[in-house]
Amino acid sequence: MQKLNGKIALITGSDSGIGRATAIAFAQEGADVVICYRSDMEGAQETLREVENHNRKGVVLYVDISDEQSVEQLFAQALQEFDKIDILVNNAAVNGSGMHVADMDTEVFDRTMRTNVYGTFFCCRSFIRHRKQKGGKGKIINVTSVHEEIVSAGTADYCASKGAVRNLTRTLALELAEDNINVNNIAPGMILTPMNQEAMNNEKVREEKSQNIPMKRPGYPEEIAKLAVFLASPDSEYVTGSSYFMDGGLSQYMGQGA
Repeated sequence: MQKLNGKIALITGSDSGIGRATAIAFAQEGADVVICYRSDMEGAQETLREVENHNRKGVVLYVDISDEQSVEQLFAQALQEFDKIDILVNNAAVNGSGMHVADMDTEVFDRTMRTNVYGTFFCCRSFIRHRKQKGGKGKIINVTSVHEEIVSAGTADYCASKGAVRNLTRTLALELAEDNINVNNIAPGMILTPMNQEAMNNEKVREEKSQNIPMKRPGYPEEIAKLAVFLASPDSEYVTGSSYFMDGGLSQYMGQGA
């Protein structure tokens, strides 16, 4: 029996990487999917083809999650296509600037926070309002990062944004428990997606970056998608407010040799 049969999922950033893999995995489990993109329409159309290959309905919609009105329009359009949205996956994000705080312009910091934090907030708010109108129930999955916990110099904007989403998730878990809306994080480590393009393209770089990972390899989007299926399904009804680290043991390794 398909675990998501009859469910409708909205997945931001589903034109590639973890978002695409999650859309495909959800379709395999019986869900219809709202496929969201900001710049890669061609990638979104490829995701749509994959969803339709599993005999599920998909719709491709544009959104700039950093813009409040764009998010509201996204949900309005999605609800014209489907009569409900059961599952929200906040996957879209931008990478960090790689700049130290002293060298970082306000605009750079603001761009990361507007996308990664405000974007998640805007999408959660629209989804929650919709689910409350439907009488409650639903699943929110926020894709954060090991950097919600692990920090490094030159990543202040990214780490601050992912830490903020971690606490947003925990707060929402308390606020929404009575509505039976589950809210959880997936915190990936190094996953072979366009955000890690250099590691995808260069085997030497991939091997070097894997040395601090106990499993000595990067992860794959399809592995993250399997956890997303669990968190979206009835199997996770009693799970809320949690972060699931999928990092090959990286977060356990930090501090070794101190």
